[in-house]
Amino acid sequence: MRGEKMREIVTACEMKALDRNTIETAGIPSLVLMERAALKTAEELRKRLKNESRERILVVCGSGNNGGDGLAIARLLHLAGIETCFYLAGKEERMTEETKCQLKAARYYGVLQEHNLRTDEYTTIVDAIFGVGLARPVEGSYAQLIRELNEADAFKVAVDIPSGVNADTGFEMGTAFRADLTVTFAFRKRGLCFYPGRMLGGEIITADIGIYPEPKQKLQVHYLGKEDLSLMPPRLPYGNKGTFGKVLLVVGSPGMCGAAYLSAAAALKCSAGMVKIQTVEENRISLQTLLPEAMVSCEFNEEQNRQMLNWCDVLVIGPGLGVSGRSRERAQWFLSYAAECGRPVILDADGLNLLSVHDEWKKYLGENVILTPHIGEMSRLNKTMISDIQDALMETAYEYAKETGTVCVLKDACTVTAGPSGETYLNLSGNAGLATAGSGDVLSGVLAGVLCMYLSAEKKIPPVQLAALGVFVHGLAGDRAAEVCGKRGMTARDIIRFLPEILRIKDDMDDGKM
Repeated sequence: MRGEKMREIVTACEMKALDRNTIETAGIPSLVLMERAALKTAEELRKRLKNESRERILVVCGSGNNGGDGLAIARLLHLAGIETCFYLAGKEERMTEETKCQLKAARYYGVLQEHNLRTDEYTTIVDAIFGVGLARPVEGSYAQLIRELNEADAFKVAVDIPSGVNADTGFEMGTAFRADLTVTFAFRKRGLCFYPGRMLGGEIITADIGIYPEPKQKLQVHYLGKEDLSLMPPRLPYGNKGTFGKVLLVVGSPGMCGAAYLSAAAALKCSAGMVKIQTVEENRISLQTLLPEAMVSCEFNEEQNRQMLNWCDVLVIGPGLGVSGRSRERAQWFLSYAAECGRPVILDADGLNLLSVHDEWKKYLGENVILTPHIGEMSRLNKTMISDIQDALMETAYEYAKETGTVCVLKDACTVTAGPSGETYLNLSGNAGLATAGSGDVLSGVLAGVLCMYLSAEKKIPPVQLAALGVFVHGLAGDRAAEVCGKRGMTARDIIRFLPEILRIKDDMDDGKM
């Protein structure tokens, strides 16, 4: 049933409901799930130990079921011959029944209990203080304890989620444990996708412990992994440049040809067969020099516009376009006629800025449109404070997608791709190096290329998943660029440079090399 890796993301409330359903409906006892969680955590921890005979492990346990997981982990490590102690951060009388059972088992098997905490004596510290249900800031003695654990020179492991991280938002609630490794159970928690929770979690492993949705239940929030590059259709061996998609970019303004180049080059590097750039005359020579593979048109009249629109399969509007009257006219013409004929549109950058001051343009939006705002552009689109958007990225993206009937790609450190029906993807590829000029222009071209891949594909996937796949590919190229160039020095052109290397992973899958 669950042979493939899990790609769903849940809230704390959803996780509790799934856990309860597994216990009450499926009939799997809570202690069995606890043992599975402990086994997976101990297994992942042991993979990372350099010399078990020299290890000294401390497991810090709260009084809830997260503490019960910790006590089971301590017992398993102890029985494996690894020197392990547990420390009770919570009071015994406040323990859950399951945690009391685990404490009894730990004592029965002779696991040592630490009473006078000395963190400098341990090589590894396991945090099992709070689970996903933490609802208030960590203060007082618990905050002091977590600070002491953080200061220790030890490898640090979090059980399910680092204590002090909000499981839904990723916010640090007063004080949070800083893990090198987090083993989370059944599903990735939202707080391990958004920052700072994602950073505080360190390396994050999602372990299958036997908790699944009900057969007809569909979780709405997902993420993609490298294996999901298999979603891309194979490149037809008998195709031609027309088969592989024609992209028209309405981009650039006087002195702003860079964004046009980056978007067009990314579309070509992301497998589009042909690219045409509709821009201003001032950009012609520069673009023909920078990108001879692309066609350039500087005409703007009814006849030429219709010919270009009929020629293309995918339309990109916005990068470097500007917000002048001339730019507004270009954007509105192509957006309105694309709506008439249902041509796929990626609306980016100045296309979004123009939309934000022309509310009547929303009539041109719909299921054929992908919007790609960063937080500042989103603030202008929905007339909301930036801080409010940062506190509710998923909700903001979904509400705007629902209002406009589009797919909304809200760009941030964890980009949110939301469709109007509520299906949402959180992107886990990428790095801080992507925060560089032109990165968003590259994304618009990547999205156009991904849309082109599916023009002749037998198996179609929903627009929201198409967009999420483009965002994921863009992030992977950024990750490869960071490996080669470093996060501080990479540029948008470096992202483009490594797009073919990422797409080659799919080619290797098709050729049976992976």
